[in-house]
Amino acid sequence: MITVSIMLATIIQALDTTIANVALPHMQGSLQASQDQITWVLTSYIVASAITLPLTGWFCEMVGRRRVFIVSVIGFTVASALCGMAGSLWEIVVARLLQGVFGAALVPLSQAVLLDINPREKVGQAMAVWGAGIMVGPILGPMLGGWLTENFDWRLVFYINLPVGLIALWGIVRYLPESRPDNQKLDVFGFVSMSLAIGLLQLFLDRGELLDWFASSEIRLEAAGALIAFAFFAVHTFTVQGVSFFNRALLQDRNFLIGSLFAFIVGIVLYGVMSLLPSFLQSLMGYPVVLTGVITAPRGLGTMLAMIVVSRLVNHLDLRTIMFGGFALMAGSLYQMMQFNLDMGTTPLVISGLIQGMGIGFTFVPLSAVTFATLAPQLRNAGTPLYSLLRNLGGSVGISIVQALQSQGAARSHSELVESVTWGHPGLSTLPSFLAIDQPTGLAWLNTEVTRQASMISYLQVFGDMLLLCLAAMPFLLLIRVHRNTTTTSTTSPTNAPNVTEPAH
Repeated sequence: MITVSIMLATIIQALDTTIANVALPHMQGSLQASQDQITWVLTSYIVASAITLPLTGWFCEMVGRRRVFIVSVIGFTVASALCGMAGSLWEIVVARLLQGVFGAALVPLSQAVLLDINPREKVGQAMAVWGAGIMVGPILGPMLGGWLTENFDWRLVFYINLPVGLIALWGIVRYLPESRPDNQKLDVFGFVSMSLAIGLLQLFLDRGELLDWFASSEIRLEAAGALIAFAFFAVHTFTVQGVSFFNRALLQDRNFLIGSLFAFIVGIVLYGVMSLLPSFLQSLMGYPVVLTGVITAPRGLGTMLAMIVVSRLVNHLDLRTIMFGGFALMAGSLYQMMQFNLDMGTTPLVISGLIQGMGIGFTFVPLSAVTFATLAPQLRNAGTPLYSLLRNLGGSVGISIVQALQSQGAARSHSELVESVTWGHPGLSTLPSFLAIDQPTGLAWLNTEVTRQASMISYLQVFGDMLLLCLAAMPFLLLIRVHRNTTTTSTTSPTNAPNVTEPAH
């Protein structure tokens, strides 16, 4: 019941990272907002979540994990209701900001709870359940959001959280035991400098493409501010006497460091590719919103199937072997995506999505298990938020990188194609007379087709770049240490016992 309750809360938070994306055009018209203004519905949530996420560990140490979980679920559910009730742009932006603040703790806390309530030999299965929630949520979000928006109203995208949140709250209040608070002092300077660095970095990544990156003074200021704030944070962390906001003991665990780095890379590939597919399917292939969601759904199905399988394998195979297979599947799917063309049907899209989803499942479950396999239980409240933060930052970086690469590649390919279209081009002689390039209609059609082909070339190039990233990351799997007690059943010991205080009956 603890697992069901905390995963319900985790799923609605994970869904909300992408479920509102497809509803933006409808929200824009309803709230009378411009294209630039409506993006703050997404940006406010992401920035607020990123700033609040590092505070999760400190809150748990101060008041206990159960209280933090309860407040987070209540706040997230109420904020979801406020989003659905919003009558203006600024009302929904503030409500989304509150959603990000209260929802930030749900994912890392659910991971920490599952690690504590399960014995070590069940960690792989526990991480499969946790991974299914946080990975399938963003994948299925666009499909669910598109279906609700097209058939009902965009406000249901937020109202759907209410019944799920109430059920999760009841289960957490009824079944989740409390952890022991430690009344740890907050390192204010460390928190402020880290929050500024993360918040400015998120703004830089989210608004960079919209404002043409460093051509904008706003983007230059955000980049400089993020670098300066991070420099202050790093110097402070390694020079402060006593307790620092970032627990330096985390740096002593090799698996945690390498696992967090791989979480960052997985975030780049997963969210980067996912951000390209809707525009590819709708703009180039001409698919409607609902069909786009249906075609991308097999990616989530593949992830769930792989997680079910891998939860049975983690106790019998070297975790690095499983992760190697996962990266190989992701690389294979990206290679298949490099073969896409404008005349294909839906079959290549479905197959590549299914394979990529399986690759994500085979990578993420053992990665989550091995990252925390050697981390001391008392460091989990600090380690799980950092792990989630790096995964989210990887997603933001991946989205920004692929969007920039795609737009720049499309412009470059358009210029190259235009140079080859001359009066003597053999393809022009086969066109009907009304499409002749000396006619306005013919010239307009030709420019549209060149733009379409150039965009397709750019998409294929970006898929190739993501393929190279997967291949480059695979050798670093050898740096992960796999101890025998992380892959085989171990005897019960004090370190295996749940780090919780059982409630009185």
